[in-house]
Amino acid sequence: MTIFGVALLALCTLIGVYLGDLLGVALGVKANVGGVGLAMILLIAARVWMIRHGRLSHGVTLGIEFWSTMYIPIVVAMAAQQNVVAAVSGGPIVVIAATGSLLLCFACVALLGRIGRREAGPNPVVEHGGSVIAGDVYDEPPVWDPAIQKPSAPNATAPAAGSSLSDARG
Repeated sequence: MTIFGVALLALCTLIGVYLGDLLGVALGVKANVGGVGLAMILLIAARVWMIRHGRLSHGVTLGIEFWSTMYIPIVVAMAAQQNVVAAVSGGPIVVIAATGSLLLCFACVALLGRIGRREAGPNPVVEHGGSVIAGDVYDEPPVWDPAIQKPSAPNATAPAAGSSLSDARG
């Protein structure tokens, strides 16, 4: 049921906010330090645990996914409650830390963008879908094998005797 996913999120939020308050007290800050972030980490860990133990039903997934999409607005609302003027008046270290974390985030996004690039090229399955929609083709689509980057027919046979696998790849 969807309500179980929402209940799981509520439990993770309560624990995360409590841990954030404890962290704030330990650091001598009169604020919650990272409570929402800890809650999301707990939610991710709980979801992974439930998947591994086969306890993540469709309803629970729906409840978790609904609130996961609400994460950014929740963080923005919680950040609006923080007293930024008091934090900045505490010294220049706050501005330095904020600038450093912003630059680190930019660097991570750039790095992930470079690592995650795919080779540009036509996907034969997508092209086949366009042909079917246009009414040009009525047969079975090609099977896309990303390992060899070429489509193979659905009823393809093994390479002929004496030919190598590289010959079959073209």
